[in-house]
Amino acid sequence: MPIIESTYKPPFYFKNGFVATVYSGLIRTVKLNQERERINLIDGDFLDLDWSFSKNKSNKIIILLHGLEGHGQRPYVTGAANHFNNNGIDALCVNFRGCSGDENLNYYSYHSGATQDLEAVIQHVLSKKQYNSIYLKGISLGANLILKYLGERDNIYPEIKAAIAVSVPCDLYGSCKELHKIKNKLFHDRFLKDLIIRLKGKQKLFPEFLSLDEVNSIKTLIDFDNVYTSKAHGFKDALEYYDKSSSLQFLPNIKTPTLIINALNDSFISPECYPVKEAKQNNKLFLEMPQYGGHVGFIDKKNIYYNEKRAFQFVNEIYC
Repeated sequence: MPIIESTYKPPFYFKNGFVATVYSGLIRTVKLNQERERINLIDGDFLDLDWSFSKNKSNKIIILLHGLEGHGQRPYVTGAANHFNNNGIDALCVNFRGCSGDENLNYYSYHSGATQDLEAVIQHVLSKKQYNSIYLKGISLGANLILKYLGERDNIYPEIKAAIAVSVPCDLYGSCKELHKIKNKLFHDRFLKDLIIRLKGKQKLFPEFLSLDEVNSIKTLIDFDNVYTSKAHGFKDALEYYDKSSSLQFLPNIKTPTLIINALNDSFISPECYPVKEAKQNNKLFLEMPQYGGHVGFIDKKNIYYNEKRAFQFVNEIYC
């Protein structure tokens, strides 16, 4: 598909990508009533799902996936849920394993390419026999996961009508290198701090898999992926994890109408994360590259973000 020309024009002070990213991650708030449901997985673990509903019973739903160390109450997912609810569509915010406030039961948890849990959520939604239209929207890590899910499978449920991927690091190694640069040190260190806190809890529960010395050896995000993410999830090392989990390689096979929104001033993502060639060669793949927006910082009027408005507009353009 031809590249989409973006119409996003942020308020003056939020043209700065750092400011937009920080404001959106630390300051923005969204009020939303959610109902939690816990579902059991076939490997003995569980997922916590946060539901919110439109005023009238709907046969449409959007499934929302958060980013690294996020959860189902982060404003970048509840903002989208609220906007869709107000326009007659139910919403389901997924908490990845260990991200809901309760530690998951297994040593392994979630990662950028762990699509089996999204499959379990979709099957659960379909089992309710209420929804004939399902939309997928992911942010950052969750966006990569959705793109991989859609591209790695030959058959997608016909109920899945459209997908939106926002601020997506579709080349994981390239994005990892960006996060390790000086410009992103504050973000890198914050992510790492949160990950280490959770990993120390894992270590106490599973000392046979991970020693405290190994945890203490972690100084960077790539160290974390070498010590924990890769080994816990069956990869040789971090580089193999990045290679096999990056969604970029799966984009040519996507057959579901999909919109990617990556800001040009997003400091988290590398040049490889703007899949211009792939979009031009796949008539189901739409790429929008706003000049501004930082990482998930598409601030707009009335606390409804541009990417949230575009997501709703896109699903209505594709399928009503």
